[in-house]
This record gives sequence, C-alpha cells and structure tokens, in this order.
Amino acid sequence: MYAIFVTGGKQYRVTENDTIYVEKLEGEAGQEVVFDQVLLVGDKVGQPVVEGAKVVGTIEKQGRGKKIIVFKYKAKKNYRKKQGHRQAYTKVTINSIVA
Repeated sequence: MYAIFVTGGKQYRVTENDTIYVEKLEGEAGQEVVFDQVLLVGDKVGQPVVEGAKVVGTIEKQGRGKKIIVFKYKAKKNYRKKQGHRQAYTKVTINSIVA
C-alpha cells in the first residue's frame, strides 16, 4: 500500500520503510513526525484530503544540500552578482501508513 501526502509545498509518494528527503522540519534526529495532509491512500482518494489518514515517520537527520551558485549577469551593463545557496532538508524514514 502506498500513500501520497503534502509537506513543504511538495507531494511525496511513499510506502512503508521508504526513506525520503523533505523540506526542513522542526525536530531532532530520532523524533517521530506525523503527516496528516494525506491526498491518497491505496484506493481511497481524498477531496482534498483523506479523513483520518496519516503517515508516520521518524526523523533520521537534519542536513543541508550541496552548494549551488546563483550568478546574475546583464550584458554590457557591468552588472554581475554571485551568490551561493545550500537548501536545508530533513531525512525521514516512513514507519507506517494509517488509513
């Protein structure tokens, strides 16, 4: 059985024992997290969410992604701007899906 849920403005399709990277969540490693905005569980489709459904997971670690370089440039105007960015994420292991 799989579920589709929303967190951080993105949708994730998961089954039990999956490991996913989501937008940063509050909490420490080892802490349990519950996602209650479940759009689909097995064959139940929510309108917009499935009532009483939730996805339970455990936070494995907090981290930051690889650095990307944002470079803005305007031709012939001597405008150059270089900026770096590292996106924060949370690694979550899915424990159970409750329908």
